[in-house]
Amino acid sequence: MGDWFRTIVDTEATAEEAQELAAGLLDWLIADGYVVAERTDCVLGADAGHAPGPRYAEAVVEPDPGLAALWSNGLHITVERTVFDAGQGEPTAVTCPHCATEVPFVDERWMPVEGNWELFADAVHSWADGDDEPVACPSCGRTAPVHTWRWADDYFAFGRLGFTFWNWPELRPEFLAEFSRRLGGHRTVLLEGKL
Repeated sequence: MGDWFRTIVDTEATAEEAQELAAGLLDWLIADGYVVAERTDCVLGADAGHAPGPRYAEAVVEPDPGLAALWSNGLHITVERTVFDAGQGEPTAVTCPHCATEVPFVDERWMPVEGNWELFADAVHSWADGDDEPVACPSCGRTAPVHTWRWADDYFAFGRLGFTFWNWPELRPEFLAEFSRRLGGHRTVLLEGKL
């Protein structure tokens, strides 16, 4: 069965501003009734989170009447350098930020493309530890830090601030737009996945 999640990642928040942005967003989510202020055991992989509030349904496309009965139904906020991922599956491709060439990891038969993932693996795995290892594009030869590449299907997002909603239905576009606005217009990535 598993648990679904939706994570909004701020890909531009600096280490200095992430905590303040997290506090501001949480204040808004509580004040508008999307989540409750009290922290409880309602999220996976963390000590506590914020359960859905009385107006959570206004943040989603189609409310789930069974959400309140689920153990993992809350919001978890991550404020640390993290490689966020979509859970199950593997990334299928990545696009160069310079020449827009797509580097596939699988072919049309879903077989691995030899050598392509190896170009990125070390950089992806070391980013959370503070490294900004550049990766050279196999097409144009220019290098760019791994977090600046565009990952197909938003499989990876690199950032210092993430908001994970456990088992919430699809988030409304207006809610996502307001999230970005309240983050100062920073670029956000929405990861949707399952564990």
